[in-house]
Amino acid sequence: WQTCSGAQWARVMATRSVLGGVARVMVGRCAASSGGGALGRVGAAAVRLARPAAAARAQSTDAIVDDSGIFTAEHMEMRRSLRKLIDTEINPFVDEWEEAGIFPAHTVFKKLGDGGFLGVDKPVEFGGLGLDMSYAMAIAEEMGNVHCGGVPMAVGVQTDMATPALAKFGSDELRRNYLAPSIAGDFVACLGVSEAGAGSDVASTKTVARREGDEYVINGSKMWTTSGTQADWMCLLANTSDDAPHKNKSLMVLPMDAKGISTAPRFKKLGMRSSDTTQCFFDNVRIPASHLIGEEGKGFTYQMQQFQQERLFGATNLLMMLDNCITETIDYAAGRRMFGEALIDKQSVQFTLAELQMEVEALRSLCYRATRAHVAGQDVTRLATMAKLKGGRTARQVTDACLQYFGGMGYVEETLVNRIYRDSRLLSIGGGADEVMLQILAKLNGTIRKAKA
Repeated sequence: WQTCSGAQWARVMATRSVLGGVARVMVGRCAASSGGGALGRVGAAAVRLARPAAAARAQSTDAIVDDSGIFTAEHMEMRRSLRKLIDTEINPFVDEWEEAGIFPAHTVFKKLGDGGFLGVDKPVEFGGLGLDMSYAMAIAEEMGNVHCGGVPMAVGVQTDMATPALAKFGSDELRRNYLAPSIAGDFVACLGVSEAGAGSDVASTKTVARREGDEYVINGSKMWTTSGTQADWMCLLANTSDDAPHKNKSLMVLPMDAKGISTAPRFKKLGMRSSDTTQCFFDNVRIPASHLIGEEGKGFTYQMQQFQQERLFGATNLLMMLDNCITETIDYAAGRRMFGEALIDKQSVQFTLAELQMEVEALRSLCYRATRAHVAGQDVTRLATMAKLKGGRTARQVTDACLQYFGGMGYVEETLVNRIYRDSRLLSIGGGADEVMLQILAKLNGTIRKAKA
């Protein structure tokens, strides 16, 4: 990887060897010279949020100490390669994309796809690297160094929300036509689960896909669709029978250029502004019955499995973001003088920042433990649920305290802490609200008792 730069990002060859029971990446060298391109031309005016002091002191990928046993030298090489792409091809343009309310997903995803970052845990025969989930979580954590939450969220939808079920249960034809181009970065995927009246309550989904011969006819709508105005296809959850709510749903691949699909104007949101979010409407949309993912009626189960990976991605993606938030605050507090001394010299500030770092490390340990369990083939429903709940709460705790120490400067949008404060708030809502996470944990604990008749 160290020999690669520019548009020719490190390419990980499909072959692997097993050393000590751990899948290790066989690294290929770049054959072509590095290139620039439109994304590679970085203007000084575009780096508004980059502060030299913070950049110098920010936790680097090299400085990460992993005692969980899940990251190897190959994981770290992959992260360094991704960090290089983030620093040159994404962060210099984030301010522009945040202002526009959208980022060029096809362009950015193609860069990520060329580097092998969109399918590290996907099947080799469809363009993935065939590695375990620990590599996907290494990518998720490193994406936290992007100077906004919108781009990493869209990447997470592509890699850990819309494609896992397709990769695991889809037919070879579907995987060739939709998974492979998504891994390559040629297609942008979106997820169609939430509806206006069915967010965290997935069982209440109303969208219907009625079988007519060798086609499904789809009617309904989906809400909060990330990348919905740019996506090439949707992983759609719809009711395909009149059976019980947990048995009447199916997942299917919905081409977004199909006749009868329309989208609302992009939503203006508190945060995640560079990610286009919309509502999608389906009016007698016809797709081939062969677009069904797996078995009919198994969609709810498949989606619950996808949720575990989504929740782990969301929590893990927060780690570097929160590390950077604390580092930015330390830098600012060191230079901000109040009543004759630097803000950082006040013991209450020192202690609070220390406690915040402790909370982030506790979250990191939980994410790593859940990842290790997943790699070992264990059910991670409890740990993934805890990680998402802990992640959302820790994000609110950390960003609120850091913004407070920035004072008036924390209230203006030009500061990175302000953006992290806005963007990270979504984790306690999207992918299952905090209250739903608590309900899941209570059910797993056996403490939810049925009401007496």
